[in-house]
Amino acid sequence: MSVHEVIRRLPDLGAVRRISRALAVLDLVLDGSDDILPFFAFDARWSETEEAALMRDGSGNEYSIVFSPDGAFAYGFDHESPMSPWVRDGTLWPGLLDGVPEVFHAARDEPAFADDGVPRATVCFWRTVADDAWQAGPVAADRDGAEHLFELLADGRPEAFLSFAEDYHEVELDLEPIRHIYALMPLTEYVVTSLNPERRLPDLAEGIAEIGYPRS
Repeated sequence: MSVHEVIRRLPDLGAVRRISRALAVLDLVLDGSDDILPFFAFDARWSETEEAALMRDGSGNEYSIVFSPDGAFAYGFDHESPMSPWVRDGTLWPGLLDGVPEVFHAARDEPAFADDGVPRATVCFWRTVADDAWQAGPVAADRDGAEHLFELLADGRPEAFLSFAEDYHEVELDLEPIRHIYALMPLTEYVVTSLNPERRLPDLAEGIAEIGYPRS
């Protein structure tokens, strides 16, 4: 499933931003270890006008979505994809960045998303506030990794995260606190301990503030 098929499944800008924030909080509650980078992160202070959703799976796959007043711009990188620039002598796949609106050029050229000036990208898509759908360049490929990179965002349901988390963390979880967080309802001690008895709400204060998630 290529980026063109995945972006047809993605919800609107507001929903992608909301789910991204929820994924970061869930990651913080379920793991939140200071020793490793989070799987899902959300930086509500990416810049004075931007927020960023980040995914790093620890195996070389990642995505970055920058939300701004103009909309959102996303990169995804599947390190095993034949579209990787490091399979192509440091060059991006043809068409990957074609048509990126000027309002997203700063995000497109963000050094944090590149190595030696080359974006870590096998997937790229965007949506301005004026668009009625997500957009992508004229990429002719179906092995870009978009399906597995953005599956939780494209699915959009708390049930999808439940299945992912029970497999990844190897624990049984209750769906209701996940629904609570997906709805961006204020985080409470009960919700935190329902998901992870070893975590406490005060311990999460710094992470919650960085994510910009409401707390009671």
